[in-house]
Amino acid sequence: MEKEKASVLFLEDDPVIREVLTEYMHMSGYRVTEAQRGDDAISLLARQQFHLAVLDICVPGVDGFGVLKYIQENCRTAVIMLTALGDEQSQVKAFNLYADDYVIKPVSPIILLKRMETILRRVVWQEGGTGEEGLVLKEESYCAFFGGQKLPLTLTEYLLLQKLYHEPERVFTREQLILGIFNEDYIGNDRIIDAHVKNLRKKLPLPCIKTVIGVGYQFDRTALKAGGDTGQV
Repeated sequence: MEKEKASVLFLEDDPVIREVLTEYMHMSGYRVTEAQRGDDAISLLARQQFHLAVLDICVPGVDGFGVLKYIQENCRTAVIMLTALGDEQSQVKAFNLYADDYVIKPVSPIILLKRMETILRRVVWQEGGTGEEGLVLKEESYCAFFGGQKLPLTLTEYLLLQKLYHEPERVFTREQLILGIFNEDYIGNDRIIDAHVKNLRKKLPLPCIKTVIGVGYQFDRTALKAGGDTGQV
C-alpha cells in the first residue's frame, strides 16, 4: 500500500492536535478526512471506504469505542486508537473490538506515522482495488479476515498463517515452523505441521499455502492476486 493512495479517517476533537497531526499526514502523502464527533465519523464511514481510521476515544457524540464497534461490524478498515486513556481496561476493550493498534497521547507525530505505515503494510490490497478482496491480519487480536469476513482459525492456524505470510519469498521446513509457532515447547513428530496446514487450507478462500516438495511450505501471494482477478472469495 503506497501512502499516497491510502485514505485515512482522523477522529479528533482537539483542534490543535487535529491540525498538527493532519498536516503531518498530508506531508507524508495520506489522503485525510477529519471528523470532530463520533457520529460524524460513522456517517463518513457509511458513505465511503477508508484504508485506515485513527480514532480518539473521548470525543463528542458517539465515543471512539462506538466508532470502532461500527467499523468492526460494517467496514474493512484498519484502526489505530489514539487516546490519552492509558489504563489497561481501555486497551483491552479496544483490542477486544479488533483495534489494530493503541497509541497513548502525547505521541510524536513521526512515531504515529511509523505506526500507521506498519498497520498498512499488514494489509494485502489487490492491485488497482480498495482492499475489499484482501487478506488482513490483525495481529494484536490474532484474527485474520478475507473480503471483510473473519476466518474461523484456531490460534495455531493463525500463527502458522502469520509466519508464512510475513516472509512469502521463504520456504519454511516443518522444524522451522514448529519453532516459530511453539518455540521449544513442542515435543513430538514434526508432521503435526502437515495436519495444521491441511486444516488451514480448508479455511482459506484461496490456495495461498504452497507445498515445496522435499522442503516444506511457502506463502503464495500470486494466488491472492489471481483470486482477486477472477472474483473468487
